[in-house]
Amino acid sequence: MTTKTFTTWAALLFVGCLFSQFDRTFGNLSKDEEAFTVFAKDSTANAVVLYEKGETYFKGIDRRIQLVKTYHAKIKILDENAFSEGNIAIPYYNSGGISEVVKDIRAITHNGRSKIGLAQNTIYTNNINERWSEIRFAFPKVQVGSILEYQYTIISPYLFNLTGWVFQSHIPKVYSEFNAMIPGNYIYNRTFVGNLKLDVNAATVEKNCFHLDGVAKSADCEVLKYAMKDIPAFKKEEEFMLSESNYISKINFELSEHYNVEGSHFKHTKTWDDVDKEFKSDKDIGRQLTKQGFLEKRVPDVLLSEGDDLTRATNIFNYIKSHFTWNGRYGIYHNVRVKEAFEERKGNVGEINISLINLLRSADIKTDLMLLSTRENGLPTKSHPVISDFNYIVAKVEIDGQDYLLDATDKLNPFGMLPFRCLNYYGRVMDFEDQSYWYTIEENENNNNVVRVQLDLDATNNKASGMFDNINMGYEALKKRKVLTEIGEEAYLNQLSRPNFFITAYDHQKERSDDKKVAERFSFEMEDLMDSDLITINPFIIRFFSKNPFLLEERNYPIDFGYKRSYSYYININVPKEYSVLEIPEKKLIALTSNNGSLKFDCTKSPNGISLYFHLTLDKVSYDPNVYPDLKELFKIATNIQNHSLIVLKKV
Repeated sequence: MTTKTFTTWAALLFVGCLFSQFDRTFGNLSKDEEAFTVFAKDSTANAVVLYEKGETYFKGIDRRIQLVKTYHAKIKILDENAFSEGNIAIPYYNSGGISEVVKDIRAITHNGRSKIGLAQNTIYTNNINERWSEIRFAFPKVQVGSILEYQYTIISPYLFNLTGWVFQSHIPKVYSEFNAMIPGNYIYNRTFVGNLKLDVNAATVEKNCFHLDGVAKSADCEVLKYAMKDIPAFKKEEEFMLSESNYISKINFELSEHYNVEGSHFKHTKTWDDVDKEFKSDKDIGRQLTKQGFLEKRVPDVLLSEGDDLTRATNIFNYIKSHFTWNGRYGIYHNVRVKEAFEERKGNVGEINISLINLLRSADIKTDLMLLSTRENGLPTKSHPVISDFNYIVAKVEIDGQDYLLDATDKLNPFGMLPFRCLNYYGRVMDFEDQSYWYTIEENENNNNVVRVQLDLDATNNKASGMFDNINMGYEALKKRKVLTEIGEEAYLNQLSRPNFFITAYDHQKERSDDKKVAERFSFEMEDLMDSDLITINPFIIRFFSKNPFLLEERNYPIDFGYKRSYSYYININVPKEYSVLEIPEKKLIALTSNNGSLKFDCTKSPNGISLYFHLTLDKVSYDPNVYPDLKELFKIATNIQNHSLIVLKKV
């Protein structure tokens, strides 16, 4: 017996043993399933998938080869917070009048010995967009302890929709299994994503498994089985992460090539040379890059001719930002129409940034289109072209040997800085004169927030007052500018005020600010601070964050900040002669074990007062999961320092 054969038999033996816990017949529950009350590996889970199985195979239907996909699942409801698990959506694809078909939907709510079936007239269809719809239904009589069981079949004429299987979800799973039977004339690329390990990874060949009427010879099939048990929920922290699709454990399939029944060969996985040629002639991208003449007639002549290359590029960038209003859509593959968008002064990402590229080229500035994927969309595949991985277009400009990436959709974004949503490591530059290539996205280096405070305590007039400067740079400045623009100055100042602390004057210091820096000066007063012989002061007039953003017990995917950053806080407190310093905070000096981040905190006394210094720096964009405990502790200490540091003064 070969090693591979032994591994396959061992895997099948494992599955057979595990299935003793489940009843695979629809409508029946095993004793283990009926008795299940808590997921031992996550006692906080609101619901658990007890059993999940999918099967995909090929079948001749209506004189054509189609995919058949079946799904069967059982979900245990552990508390009332999981009642929404009873709302089911089954997406299906349609295009050009040809649609996948969802059929044989069955659903039962198991409440002890009671079984409540789904009424077929409660199933309805919802259109998502022009290509996707979904079948929706809600389980009846859902309560704590219910087991929700359902199954369905999808018949698909789209063979590229054998897309794989997602093992991990927002709730844990006791067992998840995926089976596929693929005729040998269909070849799929397969990639596994995530850090969880398969418990079953078996592949065998079944002879003469697929037959099509009218074709003399039957095809052999590759028979695949993948399974996992005790799958933890994917718990995401909304801040400081890329798309969960980069990390959630799943297996992806992509149709690479196939041979039809006549023996003709069709290749679906293309090379970048193929893609370059297609893009050059594509009506939504390539042809829209030829609208220079149209745009040149509609912009001032000096825009294209006045100043050096950098000046012209900056002026064109600012002109496009001012001319267009982004409609909030990305739209890079469909409905990109530069002429119409320019006339309407409104457009999607493709229309705005292709207009920018056209005008930059009209000004004889070397400019290429760059495809990228936004942070929430996932990282693009590098091994081979997967055009659907990309959902965004920017301009790549080269001036005097310096590269600049430009996006004119955001009116607040400065020249050479991409919006935060675009900071996703790399993109593909479509150089139609040569050939496309990967390009690394470098974030702005100086992303700092510095606060300097002067606090004066006046014992004679029983008054505490002062001023502080708040300086934000890089992406921190962009965040600040967005807040000021979106909510206005009055609401912004109201947010800063709190009980016994009042902003008395505000100056947005535009002479000290630029497109990558926001400088502000505030005057303030504090009430009731000097009313006692014993004064307690939290020296943090402004706090960078009031709670720790990292709360998971463990995190199995990278921590991604988008850009390097630092936070600095300085305060000088003038202590009147009527008071002595009784207590000041202890010094703290903490560094990550990787030496890519640190916290420095110190407070000192002098004859005239107190000086305090806080500096938190993060020297990397992304940190590996094994650094998570250190980062969590670092932010816990930084939060506690800001919230709970105390200076105590005593009247002499």
